[in-house]
Order: sequence, then structure tokens, then C-alpha cells
Amino acid sequence: MTNVPLIDVAPARHGGRDQRCRVAAAIDGACREIGFFAISGHGVPDRLVDDLRRLAHDFFGLPLADKLRCRHPVEGTNRGYHPVGGETLAKANDAAAPPDLKEFFHVGPVDTTADSYYTGARGRRHFEPNIWPAVPTGFAEAATIYYRAMSELVVFLMRLAALALDVHESFFDDKVDRSIGTMRLNYYPGQTVPPSPGQLRASAHTDYGGFTILSGEDVPGGLQVRTRDGRWIDVPTSPTTFVVNIGDLLMRWTNDRWLSNLHRVVNPPLGDGPRGPRLSIAFFNHPNYDALIECLPSHGPPRHPPVLSGEYRDLKYAKTGLARTVT
Repeated sequence: MTNVPLIDVAPARHGGRDQRCRVAAAIDGACREIGFFAISGHGVPDRLVDDLRRLAHDFFGLPLADKLRCRHPVEGTNRGYHPVGGETLAKANDAAAPPDLKEFFHVGPVDTTADSYYTGARGRRHFEPNIWPAVPTGFAEAATIYYRAMSELVVFLMRLAALALDVHESFFDDKVDRSIGTMRLNYYPGQTVPPSPGQLRASAHTDYGGFTILSGEDVPGGLQVRTRDGRWIDVPTSPTTFVVNIGDLLMRWTNDRWLSNLHRVVNPPLGDGPRGPRLSIAFFNHPNYDALIECLPSHGPPRHPPVLSGEYRDLKYAKTGLARTVT
């Protein structure tokens, strides 16, 4: 496969099991070949996406001093604002690269309770309170609404994944319903000077968990994915046609049937024209921290040892500087 296919998931939303199985088969083909697919017909209102994107652009357009007021006081906490140059995603895959040319705002789960799953020693590692900016007005509300919509969409996609992988349609329900995933508003500033050699907006990496859902922009300097023969290809993106890819743990669940694929965000081309900014909103569904990730029964013999979801994410975060100990 030399392109990222576009899949209309509306038949699976509105039809019966036969329609869901057909959409699941299309997802299976994409995940086996390239690990990415785009979706239309997902049911998320355009207005909901547009509201958050507008407010995110407003936030990143603020002076740095204002944005830094939303930086978590404890270094390494995956909440709030992170300035440019503080992360190199390639390190998660044990590769060397210069710091990424992006800043981002990190949002964690927005719906928690007093249950010990959230408040116990392990829970506190993954359910830090969110930090919200005072301006622009409405940022927290828009981010919360978007987060909830993505959480619902992930459950739908994971049910299609279950059909594709020949397990019960609800197999993943209780493994992603209290996800430790996060949402990142990634902002890649306009470039007025050439980057350092080898420096990208986001260095090549794989994602860590289950499905990632991305709302991007069709502007120069965007997302690329590596094909199985080693070529990098551009991934068309738009705000309301979401790009979906699988992460490492979903690849482990499938015993490598599905590919957690390397991807990156490249710089806009050099030249006389403008090299403007780019905003993407990435929702990372990471399975519940106590979910044991092991080869599905029908996909053995296993190629990977079992691993707890939370422990795997801790390992990856430690490599990129997003790890801290909560007592």
C-alpha cells in the first residue's frame, strides 16, 4: 500500500453487522499494510472541531509569557503547555535527533471519579488534574467537549477492530473505558530561519497505545508515514476528515498483524514563499493502565511478552522526558 486509504465509516454507524464487518475489513487491510487510514462519516460535528481549532490558534498566538503561565509546576508532567524544543519524539524509539520544532498543550482525561482506580497510587500517576488557560475564553469547554467526542469515537473504532480481529465485538470495551490516553494540541510555528540539520517539526516515531485520531491541516510541512519498502509519503490531512493510526500496544495485541508505523512531521519547503504555522489535534487512546496487553488467542504464538498498559507508557514517557513520580 502506497497511500493512506480513506474509509467511510457511516455504513458501520447506521447499518447492521454486515455493514460493520465490511468497514472492519477495510480497516484491517489498511492496518496490515500501512498502519494508517483516514475516516469520513464519523459523526463528529464540524462545528465542534472548528471551535477547538479556532481557540487553539488563539492560544498559541499569545505571547510566550502568557502561555508559560499554563506550564505545570512539576517538570515532566503531561498536562498544560510545553514550549518549543522540549521534546524529541525519536527518543521513544531509541533514535537520536535534534529537538522537535513544536510546542504543544497537553490535555488528560476530563471525566474521572473518586474511585480508587483514579485516586489510588497507580491512578495518580495517570490522572493528574488538567491545567486550563484563562484566555482565550471557552478553551477548557471546547477541549472537554472534543475530548469526550473522541473518547466515544474510539470505542466505536475499537469495536470495528474487534470484528476485524475475530474477537467478540465488545472485547475491547472494558480495556479502553478508563483510558489513560491524552490529547495534544500540537502547534508547529512558522519558520523564519532554516532548521538545524536533521531537525523536524516532529521526529520519526511510533505512537504508544491503541488508536490515535488526528485532526490536521492541509498546509506545507505536514504528516508523512513510511511505507513498508522504506519510502516516506505525504498523508493528506484536513480538520474534519480524521487520520487514524495504530500504536504499539494495539500492534502487540494483534501479534504484529497490524503495523504501528513510523511517522513524522516535516518542515515546510524552503523558498521565497511563506513557511507558516501548522496546528494538529492528536487524540491518543491508551488502554486502561491495568489492562494486560498480550497476543489475542487466535493470533499466536505470541511474538511479545505480556505488558501492562500503564507500565509501557511510563517506559516511553521516560525516554522523552514526560515522566514523573507521583506519591
